[in-house]
Amino acid sequence: MIKMFWKWLPISPVALGLFSVITTTTAAGNANALPVQTGTVQESAGQVTSVSQLADVQPTDWAFGALQSLVERYGCIAGYPNATYRGNRALTRYEFAAGINACLERVNELIATATTDIVKKEDLTTLQKLQEQFAAELATLRDRLDALEPHQDAVEKQQFSTTTKLHGEAIFAISGFAAGQDADNADIPRNTTFGDRVRLNFDTSFTGKDLLRTRLQALNFNSFSGDGGTGTRLPEGTLAFNGEIGDEAPENNQVRVETLFYRFPLGKKTEVTFFANEGEVEDFMDTVNPFLDGDEGARGALSKFGSRNSVYYFVPSGAGIGLTHRLSEQLELSLGYLSNTASNPNSRNGFFNGSYGAIAQLTFQQGDRFTIGLTYVNAYNNQGEDLAIPGTGSQKANLGLVTDSPTSTNAYGLEASYQVNSRFFINAWAGYAKTRVLGVGDADIWNYAVALAFPDLGKKGNLAGIVVGMEPKVTGANGAIANVFTDIVAPQNRDSAQDRNTSLHIEGFYSYALSDNITITPGLIWLTAPNHDDRNSDAVLGVIRTTFTF
Repeated sequence: MIKMFWKWLPISPVALGLFSVITTTTAAGNANALPVQTGTVQESAGQVTSVSQLADVQPTDWAFGALQSLVERYGCIAGYPNATYRGNRALTRYEFAAGINACLERVNELIATATTDIVKKEDLTTLQKLQEQFAAELATLRDRLDALEPHQDAVEKQQFSTTTKLHGEAIFAISGFAAGQDADNADIPRNTTFGDRVRLNFDTSFTGKDLLRTRLQALNFNSFSGDGGTGTRLPEGTLAFNGEIGDEAPENNQVRVETLFYRFPLGKKTEVTFFANEGEVEDFMDTVNPFLDGDEGARGALSKFGSRNSVYYFVPSGAGIGLTHRLSEQLELSLGYLSNTASNPNSRNGFFNGSYGAIAQLTFQQGDRFTIGLTYVNAYNNQGEDLAIPGTGSQKANLGLVTDSPTSTNAYGLEASYQVNSRFFINAWAGYAKTRVLGVGDADIWNYAVALAFPDLGKKGNLAGIVVGMEPKVTGANGAIANVFTDIVAPQNRDSAQDRNTSLHIEGFYSYALSDNITITPGLIWLTAPNHDDRNSDAVLGVIRTTFTF
């Protein structure tokens, strides 16, 4: 376009600069275009007073003289906020027309306010010719702006809130066992179930850097009642989007405030989050399992075990505080304390005297490819089932499920993730917990896994995942722990304090993006020797999850 007009246009240095390097942001143009000065110097944050302030403009550039004249004589152009000009970027006729018009207005302003003849006659002539040539484009721009004004007024009147955005999510899932036996060596019912979980997040920001989240939730997936929520006595293989452990019955889509927290920056390197209820570790901490740990089962892995290291589950959902501090470019420290008895004023409850989980983690990240986390958890449970390892591991590993005695836990986790390329991630973790049943004895509990993630497999937005590992298993115990197991433990496995054998959790899924807002995920979860007992036949759970976002 530029070369076409060179044949007839009388070019002065200023005209050349106007013609070849002026761009502007317009209603029809590029949002990345360069802003043109339309008023005083103070009115534009990107305005420069010397061409030397533009980092990517050199004296050897062919348009340097034209830029210098435009900047220093007329104050007609502005740079980007990062002090660059981006002179090689293509411009549209609309952008060029708006740029010419803006500079002409600036020249007219100078003529009206100046006491000397600072605008050359040939420059005025050139500007006038350019304005006449692009009169049609300018008229089109004005029409478009006029059409936008009523739409803007309607948006302002009808908008939900000036500070709050609404984000919705709905999960529909069909699941059922194809084969297997439970911890009582009984056949698992081959029932097919259908359930849903709906969440509405009201995200509010008062400063642009903080976040107040109010989440409403309704679900009817079967909750945990000490049997894994699948009609069996298997905590293993529990789906990540199930209800909370300890619930006696499904919630039947009753709407409640599921999460309420406020997050804000404290300086440049620290972020603090206060939880009023149902705070989760992933809300303030990197669980180092990219793509597979997806908002409590809405995306990523289908099971709780496949979502993250099981040591994170020793921290209960509840009220408390989370803090993240960046020590350096590569190193981050996360701290948190959550209690699920914080609002209970009764004896042996409250924020500090009841059940709690305290967690600390150092996360090291080398570029975008390698991340490693070192995790420590100290937890106390006097609520029975509420501070087990919900939805992961054998029944004996879930000591809170099988004893009424208080338990105290120190847990240690190692997590790592490596990006082989943009479409292949390798994740791995290992966790060890020393859990003490107060007045009874100690148990050693281990878990580990290797997980593979294949983002954008087949097309952008898809995800395939494979998880292979051992859910929490009691590998050793001392004291009289075997004697405290209640009838919930399979009779044939009650005589030993530790688990008899080793069961593997093998999970595979493929998420297919039907659109930007709908994803369908079929998958299988295979448990060898359920409950870490090879006397139980393998269990296979099939799942089809559909996630809607809006």
